[in-house]
Amino acid sequence: MKVANITEAKAHLSRLVDRALLGDDVVIARAGRPLVRLVPVQPDTTPRDLSRGLWEGRVRVADDFDDLPDDVMDAFEGTGGDEPPA
Repeated sequence: MKVANITEAKAHLSRLVDRALLGDDVVIARAGRPLVRLVPVQPDTTPRDLSRGLWEGRVRVADDFDDLPDDVMDAFEGTGGDEPPA
């Protein structure tokens, strides 16, 4: 077990975090009294519920969302309308 005082923890936090990630027990103390323990964060392995979208019921898509105006389609196809400047 590694016990570090607060001053040492400030100066060597990265090193202490590395030790904790390797499985060492790292304790930070003040005036010799243990205060906190550094431990690795365990990843959340809870399966996500993807049966329902997060935005479901919050967003309304306009009825004409997929309709492309004729002038825009003409611009893509290069037909009709004014020619772009050269």
